[in-house]
Amino acid sequence: MIRSGHPPGGPASPTLCKVWRDPTVRQRIVEYLGGRRVREATCAFLGRLDAANPSLFERHPPENLDRMLDEGCELARSLEDRVSMLIHLDVEYVNHDNPAAAYLDPERIFRLQEPLARVIEAGLLDFGIRYLHLITGQGHHFVWRIPRESEIARAIAKLAICTPPDPAAPAPEPLFSHLALVMEHFAHLVKRDAAPDCAIPVEITARHVGPGASGMREMLSIDLSEYGDPLHSRMIRIPYTVYRKPWVSGLIDRMGIEDRVKEFFTLPLHEMDLMQLLRERHRPEKIIDLARRAGVNIPQQEKGTARLLDDYLRSPLCAFHRSFYSVAQNHPSLRPEGHYKTPLDALPPCAVHVLGEPNDWLLKPSGIQLVTRCLLALGWHPRHIAGLIRAKFENPLHGWGDKWREYDASQRAEFYVRLFSGEIATGLDAGVDFNCFSQQEKHFCWNPCGCSLEPFRAGLHRLFNPNPSLP
Repeated sequence: MIRSGHPPGGPASPTLCKVWRDPTVRQRIVEYLGGRRVREATCAFLGRLDAANPSLFERHPPENLDRMLDEGCELARSLEDRVSMLIHLDVEYVNHDNPAAAYLDPERIFRLQEPLARVIEAGLLDFGIRYLHLITGQGHHFVWRIPRESEIARAIAKLAICTPPDPAAPAPEPLFSHLALVMEHFAHLVKRDAAPDCAIPVEITARHVGPGASGMREMLSIDLSEYGDPLHSRMIRIPYTVYRKPWVSGLIDRMGIEDRVKEFFTLPLHEMDLMQLLRERHRPEKIIDLARRAGVNIPQQEKGTARLLDDYLRSPLCAFHRSFYSVAQNHPSLRPEGHYKTPLDALPPCAVHVLGEPNDWLLKPSGIQLVTRCLLALGWHPRHIAGLIRAKFENPLHGWGDKWREYDASQRAEFYVRLFSGEIATGLDAGVDFNCFSQQEKHFCWNPCGCSLEPFRAGLHRLFNPNPSLP
């Protein structure tokens, strides 16, 4: 059995090395990089996370694979690929009160995800998409690809929905930016079908929720966050490599659970029950045996992706996206020096706090959701809201340091505002948690003072659901 016997990011134990030095395991890893040999890999780079700052990472050429494996680092491959566009859907369990819950009781957290995983699998198969299914430390990855020069890739790139944030700005990279819209649509379908059957909330991206039956603020995230950043800045886990996240992040040490969590591998789900995989994912002989039977070549799925695109183009969400991008980010309240005059007087105290302390409250999806809901209720166009948040991200007075070195403030702001306002516009978000009590449960209320979110919730209903009476 594999136990944590080395410091985060330090040399791997001999037992770990035994796994990836097995010729079959190593071949599977190379296969996932896009080639039969390392020198043929089509991934843009291998990524090694920074233990001190997980938002940063080191880029390494694929030829460094063996050295990086032996160093036992948290290793991933680039989402960017020279030949294909990888399409990736990440599902994970999130616990805002006990971040170690996924590692202390993995069987429970994966059982909570079963209805969600079933809906995703059924949805992909309905479109005719064959996928690679991986199991990580907190959830599931579903991965497939389309060739960059394929007809479907050209069709997605030519949608011409996404426009630059400002008239003078360069146009966004068309394939990845429009693929994000299509995946947003698929996430809507999944959330609508899966949420009623799940015991804890299902949200698109990791938002804060109130406590449930367990007494904890736990939820299931359909994580599309990678589509809110530049393609070159994102990575995905490599199967048959060790999952080091709780050690690299320092979580294991902070929680004092070194003796309760065994190190384990990210693995494909193949010819076994999920619970069996969880029991065996730390056993070298089982991992090596699985590698002999389970390949991890990412399936090429052009026809199924084309069906998904057609479904998106007929959807209410597509119509909303066209409306979203019909205006630039600039708003009349933009001052000459480039920063919005924040409408603090019209906002509730909780939203004022988020905008006044954007680092790091505005980095949290729930912070952007709160501001988006309030400003929509005041009549703001959602893309103008994205412009306001972008201005906060770009203002050096908020001490961002190197936060935006790898990422793009405009793209990040636009992604989250588009996501949250799109859920409201299509009826997926009915605002059931848009009230003061829920804000307090989420720990997003800092000064209860007799104020109320009810006028803002009523305003959203008048704008997006004008005919039915307010529940």
